Amino acid sequence: MSDPSPSHVDFEVVDNQYPDRDYEVKISVPEFTCVCPRTGQPDFAIIEIIYTPNKLIVELKSLKLYVQQFRNLGIFHENVTNKILDDFRLACEPRKIDVIGHFNPRGGIGTVVRAGWQE
Repeated sequence: MSDPSPSHVDFEVVDNQYPDRDYEVKISVPEFTCVCPRTGQPDFAIIEIIYTPNKLIVELKSLKLYVQQFRNLGIFHENVTNKILDDFRLACEPRKIDVIGHFNPRGGIGTVVRAGWQE
């Protein structure tokens, strides 16, 4: 079920105008979708990305286009959360980042996956 594979090169980054200041950016992606690799059924989630920028920040339209590539991709919840963290980190090298996937219940089971990294 995998068409295009999202990659860190899909992110557009711009210079952080405040690289000497620690501040937090919280991004919410409330309509995230991917596909269960076992059943082929759609999975829905809210993805949160919380990061402290370093020299670069991620341009949000490129993030939107990046997450849309998961729509038809068969991937487990744990893997998608860690992939977003890895790709975002490679793209803008933040001081700190957490990615939290709040996956909607299916069959009575909901999943929350949290992955983080700090320099």
